Amino acid sequence: MSKILVTSALPYANGDIHIGHLVEYIQTDIFVRFQRLIGRDVIYVCASDAHGTPIEINAAKKGITPEELVKHFHQRHKNDFARFEVDFDEFYTTDSPENRRHCEAIYLAAKEKGHIASREIEQSYCEQCGRFLPDRFIRGTCPKCGALDQYGDVCEVCSGTYQPTDLVDPRCAICGSQPTVRRSKHYFFRLDDFRDFLVKWAAEPGRLQEEAHAFVRSWIDQGLQDWDISRDGPYFGFKIPGEEDKFFYVWVDAPIGYIAATEHYCNTRGDCSVEEYWIHSNSDAEIHHFIGKDIAYFHILFWPAMLRAADYRTPTAVHVHGFLTVDGRKMSKSRGTFITARQFAEFIPPWCLRYYYATKLGNSIDDLDLNADEFVTRINAELVNNITNLVSRTFGFLNKRLDSRIGAIPDDARELIPEVLAAVDRARAHYLDFRFGQATREVLVITDLANNYIQQSQPWSAIKADPERARDILTFAVNCIKVAAVLLKPILPSYSRRLEELLGCGDLMWCDAVFNLERSEIGLFEKLMDRLEPGAFDKLIEASRGSLAALQAVSELPPFSTEEITIEEFAKMDLRVGKIVAAHDVEGADKLLKLEVDLGHEVRTIFAGIKKTYSPEQLLGRTVAVIANLKPRKMKFGTSHGMVLAGVGPDGSVTLCELAPTAQPGSQIR
Repeated sequence: MSKILVTSALPYANGDIHIGHLVEYIQTDIFVRFQRLIGRDVIYVCASDAHGTPIEINAAKKGITPEELVKHFHQRHKNDFARFEVDFDEFYTTDSPENRRHCEAIYLAAKEKGHIASREIEQSYCEQCGRFLPDRFIRGTCPKCGALDQYGDVCEVCSGTYQPTDLVDPRCAICGSQPTVRRSKHYFFRLDDFRDFLVKWAAEPGRLQEEAHAFVRSWIDQGLQDWDISRDGPYFGFKIPGEEDKFFYVWVDAPIGYIAATEHYCNTRGDCSVEEYWIHSNSDAEIHHFIGKDIAYFHILFWPAMLRAADYRTPTAVHVHGFLTVDGRKMSKSRGTFITARQFAEFIPPWCLRYYYATKLGNSIDDLDLNADEFVTRINAELVNNITNLVSRTFGFLNKRLDSRIGAIPDDARELIPEVLAAVDRARAHYLDFRFGQATREVLVITDLANNYIQQSQPWSAIKADPERARDILTFAVNCIKVAAVLLKPILPSYSRRLEELLGCGDLMWCDAVFNLERSEIGLFEKLMDRLEPGAFDKLIEASRGSLAALQAVSELPPFSTEEITIEEFAKMDLRVGKIVAAHDVEGADKLLKLEVDLGHEVRTIFAGIKKTYSPEQLLGRTVAVIANLKPRKMKFGTSHGMVLAGVGPDGSVTLCELAPTAQPGSQIR
């Protein structure tokens, strides 16, 4: 079998890991553990994404160096991943000599082949901050669909890409002032040079999910633009060879960090080489990336093209997943659902989250929802009442009544074995196809068979007349538990390890999912886990709301604008009372709702970016503040005739500026 290199997206070393991040790392870790379980040679590498303006600015605010900030979060991330049993073979950093060397090698190879161009560009510059603003430090209205509060490089609503200077009403994300435009020489990667290669690469069977492949086709059809790979100083990153004040854009060196982490692992171990994974064209090693859909553009266009330009090997497959929502809504600090990994582990055993995510994960880019009530119910019903209860009743009975020894599988149970083994085969197929949720269903099929057999055979009655019959009944159950332990091992490693200790069978592999335990001694049962209290998740949310939202809200609010206006300028705005009489979802828009607003003498159509906070049903009859003389704006979904005012929190949550219900529609607001 060929070797496998597996990566997760690099966590940015500027904040703590939260439960949304953990979707990806747990998904990847399950994949890696399963591959090892079936005998594959797997390396799982990752690294701290250590460069860029946000880290530089945050470090300056704290009075430390960027390197010190990265080191701080690197260790916190390692600790958080360990809590949730995400087990990297190498967790490195992009601020490394290996990464610098590969960045320069890829850049120089692409330059030598004519894939790098340079030209002067107009770039946003903040006079107050005294710096050019990177894409993610400019917010404004999307020039393609009109969505509000978007980044300077890609719209989260329509997925359109553009230049920061294309944004409508741009603002500096650091100080809130309006940036000016300056010219600067930049370097560009000629992405369109690789159009034919990308078409063929993306279409290779097994390379991408169908939804991700559709993204590629759409982006290529729209036309591939040159990619700006340079940034002006001050900038925390690697200097471009031959330049003094030009640095590689963080999205250049971040994915190259996969290569650097591989090299560091191989050099440390001494039994492999970075070349066999990334360089040698005749290598049969597989490379698998796991990423979120928000960074798909970089990983399935820029990344393979960069590798191709420098004759490095390209990924075998890129597995894209959706976002995490909590109770159907975007994670929110104000609602307490922006939960860090550390906070979760303080209130709920981490393996509960691993199990719940596994039940939800499939081979698609659909969003995954964490429903608080369902979470508690599923953990209690499946992991505690079904799986753990089977272990407890089986081992407890054998320990107390039958000298902790098992007998032989009885004939009436052997007819059930083919059903169990069929579930094992189905689970293997599900794991191979990334349908982890379906794999958990097969575990429950097996434990249900064992529980039902015990219930029907009643060892507690059989022991009175025939103790060996009782022992044999439970021997079938013990073998079912062993098989279930194998199937659960990628999802619940420490839980399965405790089952292995009880069974006394050593380190189980997939080939051990068979019925071969007879006439042996078992270990003494100790409680595996407790039921979750009905309000367990509510307590977590309340703690998160108190510790995160209250502490960070004030510091994360943007400062007041330093640009003053006169009372005459303010008077030009015609602020009116409006009543929402209808609200509709906008197909294809993640943030927008279409509102029909009564302004007294007319009803206007206004598009508002409030979908993440409000459903259409929640808006009917609300009395709101409206800018009535705003120039109509043509958008992808229609024309908006005004603006509904709202407050935007530091976490992106939106609160409408509401007025008393008695306010008359059309009345002037002064």
